[in-house]
Formats: sequence, structure tokens, C-alpha cells
Amino acid sequence: MNTGSPFQGVSFSQAGGARRAGLVVGDQVIDIEDAIAALSIPADVQAQLHAHGLDPATRGWMRWLQAGPQARAALRSTLGTGGLTTSGHALTAVQLHAPLARPGKIVAIGRNYADHAKETGVQPFEKPRIISKLPSSVCDPGATVPIPADVKKMDFEAELAVVIGSHAHAVSREHALKHVAAYCCLNDLSAREFQFDVSPAQTTFAKSMDGFCPLGPYLLDAADVADPQDLWVRSWVNDELMQEANTHDMLFPVAELIHYISQYMTLEPGDVLATGTPAGIGAFRSPPVWLKRGDTIRVEVSGMGSLVTSIG
Repeated sequence: MNTGSPFQGVSFSQAGGARRAGLVVGDQVIDIEDAIAALSIPADVQAQLHAHGLDPATRGWMRWLQAGPQARAALRSTLGTGGLTTSGHALTAVQLHAPLARPGKIVAIGRNYADHAKETGVQPFEKPRIISKLPSSVCDPGATVPIPADVKKMDFEAELAVVIGSHAHAVSREHALKHVAAYCCLNDLSAREFQFDVSPAQTTFAKSMDGFCPLGPYLLDAADVADPQDLWVRSWVNDELMQEANTHDMLFPVAELIHYISQYMTLEPGDVLATGTPAGIGAFRSPPVWLKRGDTIRVEVSGMGSLVTSIG
């Protein structure tokens, strides 16, 4: 592996076999599952996990996250200086899975782009609007997500996902990004009738139905992102461009979000922040554009691959 190559991690399987962690190198996937499993978990992380009755992950990207920034950097250095000794699998010959099948929690941010706030008819918020997506809603890249019974207003939202790599409690803005391990694409699918048409609004429910959180395909190491506020976020429905914005348009940048949230809840390795969506979602188009069976949505964030989802 070339030391100048981006560190793009995937979860993959072959012919129904076990999921394994891999690195994308060109058009190949290199299996690094055993190298990740061999990483040590720091004593303080073990103590934090045990305090909640949890054991450290034994494998996969969750162990990579729990191993901490020093271990992650050391692994990358090893792999980049001849540590990749196994042959790769063709990227087209493996099945990709969500890099994190069950994040600890998914903290989502509502109306975090000025143009999106404008299209919804509200003034920008003074503080971040915190929403939740339940971890059981995560699904794989390339998955077909069925429209739930009686849902007529299924919608899409392209988002930058931030993957937390160390415990963050009451962190400063200046140190916030040190707690980020990786970034990836996320599609915040939503059943708008449960969000907009009922009282009280059931926003978490609207965003947490089965398959409503496509995630992936790549985890891009935070070391490969010079500035999370200079990334392009785009979505297409059936190859028609629907959303396009740069993360510098966020009302609350990534560092501010981590700072703000961590004042009230500890962010832990494996947690995901869904940082909001640009203008162009289906609900606020005229007329509205609701997803229907047979549609395909593609979400892209700079350097993080294409997250494709079909609607069934």
C-alpha cells in the first residue's frame, strides 16, 4: 500500500461468509481483520466500557475505534510500510456492509445548513437541534429498503457522518476534532408523515424505521480529511441531482457539534453524528418528491465513495 493513499475502510464478506474489515486499495479490498483484532484496547477504555457492563469489541471496525488514536495511527503506519502481505479481493467480487452494523448511538442534527433551514421556512436555530436515529435502522450499502406499510411520504437526506473514536465529555471546540476517528456517507431516510403530519411530532420514529440509515460504503480516516468544513455533499435520485452543498455552509460545524453535545452526553467510540442535510430534499420541493418503489438514491461525500440505496 502506498503511504500516500487514503485509508478507506470497509466491512465486507464473500459468498455469505463472516464479515471482515478491509482496506480499499485501487480496485481491490485487502483483508486487515486479523491486524485489527490484534490491536490492544487501552486500560482507560476498558475501564469505561466495564463501568457500563460492556466488554471491548473483539474484532472489526468497532475494535479499531476502541483501540484509540495512537493504535490507529500505528496500524496505518505499519500497513503503509509493507505490512499488507495478503493479496486482495476484487472490489466488485465482495459484498460490502455498513462499516458499523450497530453504532452505540446515532446523534442527528436538524436543519444544520442555512439553505435547508430557509427551504423549511424557519429561521436558523441559535443552538443545534438534536435528533436521534436508533442504531437498529442501519443498513448496508447497496441495500434495498422497503417502504413501510402505510408510509406515503418517504424522503431522503444526504449527510456527512462523523464517527467518534475516543470518549468525549465536555470537550472544548479547540480539541473536539481530536475525538473524530473517521467520516463516511449517511442517508437519513425519513417517513415525513410521522414527522410533520402528526401531533406531537414523532421525529425519532420517522427516522428510525427498518433500513432508514444506509451507512458507508467507506470509513475515511480522519487523518485524510484536512478540513471537515470543506467537503461536498450530494445526492441523486434516479441519476437526477437533488442536493449539492459544501460543509462550509453548516450553521454548526463539526467541532461545534462535538463541543455542544459533549456538554450533556458523553460521546463514545463507535458513536455516529449525522451532521444535517443541505437543501433539496423531497418534502420541500414543489410539488414534493416522495420516494417510490424502484427508485435509487445515491449519496456522495468527498472521498467517501458512493452510498447507493434502492427502494423496494
